[in-house]
Amino acid sequence: MAPSSVKVKRLYEPAEPSDGVRILVDGIWPRGVRREEWPGDAWRPDVAPSRELRQAYRHRRELFEEFAERYRRELAENPAVESLLRIEGTLTLVTATRDVEHSHAAVLADYLRSQA
Repeated sequence: MAPSSVKVKRLYEPAEPSDGVRILVDGIWPRGVRREEWPGDAWRPDVAPSRELRQAYRHRRELFEEFAERYRRELAENPAVESLLRIEGTLTLVTATRDVEHSHAAVLADYLRSQA
């Protein structure tokens, strides 16, 4: 089983009822956001890219394809991904990243959709 829909949103966008289950998927808690005030369901740093991969990429668009390929390999070997696949309904992956389209959250969303 897999979520019926997987979306990606920036942390700073307002939560909406249509978001379903909201999971923060950043490896590091975002600055300026109090954990007790974040309107989400969980923080899952265990599905974020490894520190080594994150530091190698540093959000440089010219490296995005290589980053995405390496991150997909990490996801394929990461048992924590299974818990995301068991979520029913809509799953919204939340990230503090400015460029959501070229982020690990976008790669994770595509990966989860491909596992359905």
